[in-house]
Amino acid sequence: MRVFAVSDLHLDYAANHEWLEQLPRHEYNDDVLILAGDVSDRLSRLDHAFKLVARCFSTVLYVPGNHDLWVHREPMQNSFEKLDAVLAAAHEHGIRTDVFRNDELVIMPLLGWYDYSFGAADDYLKTAWADYRACRWPGYDDAALTRFFTDSNPVHSPMLTGAQRIISFSHFLPRIDLMPERIPDKHRKIYPVLGTTALETQLRAAGSTTHVYGHSHVNRRVTMDGVTYINNALGYPNEAHFTGRQLVQVY
Repeated sequence: MRVFAVSDLHLDYAANHEWLEQLPRHEYNDDVLILAGDVSDRLSRLDHAFKLVARCFSTVLYVPGNHDLWVHREPMQNSFEKLDAVLAAAHEHGIRTDVFRNDELVIMPLLGWYDYSFGAADDYLKTAWADYRACRWPGYDDAALTRFFTDSNPVHSPMLTGAQRIISFSHFLPRIDLMPERIPDKHRKIYPVLGTTALETQLRAAGSTTHVYGHSHVNRRVTMDGVTYINNALGYPNEAHFTGRQLVQVY
């Protein structure tokens, strides 16, 4: 059994949808796929994606990304309703959102959001970042929303007991130094909405030694303080020169 990972499929782009459609039907039938969020903001496309990956892999594990929870183009009251619909679609196709164990290997999903532990949001970010318009979280600010998600994470699950290898995954970044030094200053304006340090605390408390994440569209594999962090975003078509646009094996 092998474990592969990909994130940020963004199937609203035809080229990305074509990439997914062309996944081999029989090459990965004994393998696991980690799908680390941002499949599509359209529920119908997300549902179709679940159907496609479920037929290719023995097991698919998923956490929603921020785009998956947009409601500005869906007939839904708020993003909590969208979250319920997304999870229902996943479960309908056998896509797992819980802890997976195979012998001594455990794969653990970690939900999250951003709480500005990576920096404060300035006026530019509040205007430019689409989540502020596309998501609706009534009664919650971003810090409370992050706690809502992270408090539900299974970091003390009995499934972890005795595991020899723990792989965790999230859509959002668990630490901002995963962003490489080469990133230009103009692009660092979005750092406050890339994730939360709460995820780093949780993955280490669980004993994870490999963590898969998405969201940043900056693909890399780096080991920090004993944990190997892997980002493998498909990304937007115009990012093909720096995203691999292929599955990456993580186990």
